[in-house]
Amino acid sequence: MRAAAFEVLRRYGLTTIFGNPGSTEVSLLTGLPDDLRFVLALHEGSVVGLATGWAIGQAAPALAVLHTTAGLGNAVGALATARVNRVPLVVLVGQQDRRHLALEPFLAGRLAGLAGDYPVWTNQPVRAQDVPGALARAFHEAVTHRGPALVVVPMDDWDAPFDGQTPAAPVRVLRPAAVPDAGLAPLAELLAGARSPAIVAGAGASWGPLVELAERLACPVFQESFGALAGFPQDHPQYAGVLPADRGRLRAALAPHDVVLAVGAPVFRQYPYAPGPLVEPGTAVAVVTDDPAEAHRSAADLAVLAPPGAVCERLAVLVPARSPAPVDVAPVPEVPGGESMRAAYVLRELARRLPRDVVLLEETPSSRPDLHRLVPARNPLGFVSAAMGGLGFAVPAAVGLRMALPGRPVVAVVGDGSALYGVHALWSAAHYRVGALFVVLANGRYAVMDRLADRQGGKAPWPPFTEVDMGALARSLGCPARRVDGPAELAAALDEVIPSLAGREEPLLLDVAVTVDPDFQP
Repeated sequence: MRAAAFEVLRRYGLTTIFGNPGSTEVSLLTGLPDDLRFVLALHEGSVVGLATGWAIGQAAPALAVLHTTAGLGNAVGALATARVNRVPLVVLVGQQDRRHLALEPFLAGRLAGLAGDYPVWTNQPVRAQDVPGALARAFHEAVTHRGPALVVVPMDDWDAPFDGQTPAAPVRVLRPAAVPDAGLAPLAELLAGARSPAIVAGAGASWGPLVELAERLACPVFQESFGALAGFPQDHPQYAGVLPADRGRLRAALAPHDVVLAVGAPVFRQYPYAPGPLVEPGTAVAVVTDDPAEAHRSAADLAVLAPPGAVCERLAVLVPARSPAPVDVAPVPEVPGGESMRAAYVLRELARRLPRDVVLLEETPSSRPDLHRLVPARNPLGFVSAAMGGLGFAVPAAVGLRMALPGRPVVAVVGDGSALYGVHALWSAAHYRVGALFVVLANGRYAVMDRLADRQGGKAPWPPFTEVDMGALARSLGCPARRVDGPAELAAALDEVIPSLAGREEPLLLDVAVTVDPDFQP
């Protein structure tokens, strides 16, 4: 059975295995063939985070192996992030020996439903001989539904005979992406008749076709709020900034537009609840997405369920060209410097040095608005974030992305509170010589939570954690680290490291002391 499963992994390119080994997986993992590579992470959240980064970089599913209840339970938050980020993963979950599962032996996992609704597909094969087919189907399910597909395998299945059983999965699945013009007629008519259209670009957009359509319509393009990826080049003259995530400001931002087209983005992601409609009366909203759930829940006048790239490519031909109009972009305010650095100052200095092809991961909630306005995404991976909102994504995902794209510079900008959730991944970065740069904005507190407590009108019961030394933690995991306390040290570190990032083989963590911006509002 084990050999048949390995053939399935080879067929689908799942030859890098991210895992943290447990006894229920030993019979699978011991003595791997030389063409299968095992990558160790020290916590299952980092296992899935590394696999998620790898899958984003490869634009194909990655394989993660988890250890029964403990492993799957530890990884649920990371699996939720992969689902909301729409990243395909094949997740193999170990289980106790099938022959005495009914007696609930030690390490028997009650795995059904443990990950909730976040897997796109979950299966424990009825027979050991069905495992190879289940793995093949998991690959197809992960690709089609863009999320983690789980296969639970009892430990004795790997030693069972296979005998050429018929797998319950096709060898290949073709997904034609053409969109007939007739099917787009209602959307093309809506855009053609618009007085002042606007586009909201999401993580599901394809840059080339969307740029063509935006230039054809000569309209502003907003980035969706809390997106997993940048949906549009943020140095383009038509880029209008990130869409607000509360209804009052959202209505104000979209009020000048009679037609709003969301491409690869939901309609519309919010954070704090506020009463009232999403848009002003008289504004028509359309959405183009290949995610059925996103289409079905969007508060839109028209939803087109189709590949966004193919739709935009045809719309750029079907709609009439419009005369260019100026895009109102808020000026970037001056960034204060001084001896004590704010996060905005650090981000501005970083932005001045980053190459166009940088892969930038963000997980700094109290500094995200500054990052959006100071560090524009100039390539499709120029902004990568956790659309789920949970912490622990950026550090392991940066490791996985750099492993998948060894010639690309990779930078993770994280808060110290965020970094603590994924710090285990620094060991993997050091051990596997993954030359990513981790810029930790360290203020010794959960600044977002502090400010939310202030807004609530009460005293926060949680203390700061100024005792935490991110550099010492990194070094204890084998990752080199440097403390940065002022502008001169910051400039020296960035000038030394950034030019060599593409070829770097050693990770580096910059522990940058920052002060909390008194004007910050979450």
